[in-house]
Amino acid sequence: MRIAQVAPLYERTPPLLYGGTERVVSYLTEELVRQGHDVTLFASGDSLTSARLVPCCEKALRLDAGSWDRLAYHIIMLDEVYRNGSSFDIVHFHIDYLHFPVSARQQLPHLTTLHGRLDIPELARVYRHFNNIPLVSISNAQRKPIARANWRATIYHGLPENQYAFREDPGRYLAFIGRISPEKRVDRAIEVAKRTGIPLRIAAKVDPVDTAYYEQKIKPLLNHPLIEFLGEIGEGEKQEFLGGACALLFLIDWPEPFGLAMIEAMACGTPVIAFRHGSVPEIVHPGVNGLIVDSVEEAICAVARLDSLSRSNCRQAFRERFTVEKMARNYVAEYLDLQADWPQGSSV
Repeated sequence: MRIAQVAPLYERTPPLLYGGTERVVSYLTEELVRQGHDVTLFASGDSLTSARLVPCCEKALRLDAGSWDRLAYHIIMLDEVYRNGSSFDIVHFHIDYLHFPVSARQQLPHLTTLHGRLDIPELARVYRHFNNIPLVSISNAQRKPIARANWRATIYHGLPENQYAFREDPGRYLAFIGRISPEKRVDRAIEVAKRTGIPLRIAAKVDPVDTAYYEQKIKPLLNHPLIEFLGEIGEGEKQEFLGGACALLFLIDWPEPFGLAMIEAMACGTPVIAFRHGSVPEIVHPGVNGLIVDSVEEAICAVARLDSLSRSNCRQAFRERFTVEKMARNYVAEYLDLQADWPQGSSV
């Protein structure tokens, strides 16, 4: 198939540091190429890919101090996508609803994977208005706020099977990775570490919007001998960081759409201790690849149960459900179904 992948421009594809959506788009793009498809990637100019790259800005916008109006580049990208539309059998968007007014008026088959939270009030109006746009969710839980949208499938994220190596014998520390923000609840992870006496290593970025929260609420908690704050780490550092942990603490307080960190940890054989929110019950099978909890007290008890979990079972759960090969084949099946369903001579 001739497939266009349209990535956000905020991070390089794949990202240098944080950036879950762009990372997934990269994995999917490279696997589709490997499977023999003709793929074009619309992304930042510093992106690395074996597909045909159409650069839509010089470099990733988040790390570009000279970028002010980031929406402008995305508008230009949409024009580039549809000016080249005759080259594609299908266009796969990963930029939320930004393209809807344009795509709704095109005859070219298109699919949108939604990567973010959907419980924001204004979004219900958007998806009700554009009720024929074909959508894919990344978990069943993600759909709930807009359950009547035009969902085609739920397709879980996947990683290259050899991206992370299995590590049978971890170090003795707990890990937190991601963002420092109120909903990610690193404060809960810090409390668990202090109360269990097990060190916690924190690999996380602080976005400008969360700087005040970090300075006022989190930074004072870091001054403790059990807590080590590493800041934001790159892809090359994750293997050692996640593989060396006895568990990943994912003690969130929001409707997590997927949680890529959970399957990255599982790929290393590292179990996940997670709060029961969003996608967690779909990703974590208690007693197999982690434990699900409903309070800090339960998380502390879960840490004491880690020796009962098999790291090889964690790795096997990843291989069975969350590889990029499985993700790509599910998307290709959806592309073909969508093509077959597409009204000839009109837009969906």
